[in-house]
Amino acid sequence: MKTQTIKILVADDHTLFRQGIIKLLEEHKEYEVIAEAENGKDLIEKYFNHCPDIILTDIAMPELTGIQAVEEILKRDRNSKALFLSMYDTEEYVYQVLKSGGMGLVNKNILDEELIYAISKICNGEKYFGKNWTEANLSLLFQNFEEKFSEETKHSIDLNFREEQILQMIIDGYTSKEIADKMFLSKKTIDYYRSNLLRKFDIKTQIELVKCGIWYFSKRDSEGV
Repeated sequence: MKTQTIKILVADDHTLFRQGIIKLLEEHKEYEVIAEAENGKDLIEKYFNHCPDIILTDIAMPELTGIQAVEEILKRDRNSKALFLSMYDTEEYVYQVLKSGGMGLVNKNILDEELIYAISKICNGEKYFGKNWTEANLSLLFQNFEEKFSEETKHSIDLNFREEQILQMIIDGYTSKEIADKMFLSKKTIDYYRSNLLRKFDIKTQIELVKCGIWYFSKRDSEGV
């Protein structure tokens, strides 16, 4: 009896990395890459054109981030399954993926065997965020972040369009130099915006800024702003 193949859509704006993932998956007969995307908008279009069993996507991509694209897909298909790839797999990013409805997050530096294992877990309807993350740990993390971001002291935060742009790129892991290049601004200007964001949120570290940024966009989106 022939085993049914699992259809995968791979999304990453770095062509070499994307092709490397596709080549790896092609070595496993149970997987079939049916489409690839290089940005968030392309991911949404390819998803509904090809109807894959699972999405394998980067978080930081142009047009729309992987997070934003998956959130949009889930609005239209609640059964969609997404595994995120990122250079960052800290608690802030785990929370961000959970909040979006994603089922897993793995670091881009993991061994090939773990990526295959993560895909198989998610195809079976289970979450996978690494061997150290249990369902209980994930639930506790999500609860802690939700409670922290609901603090009244942060409800008055008001950012302009440019500040929101930069904050989103900071969340996605871009450096000041990379943000400056993308926005055609100087690194000094981006550093100024970073400092101003820290002041507005009344925090001191970049890690706290990522946490507050995730809270800010979650709150804004829930209010339909």
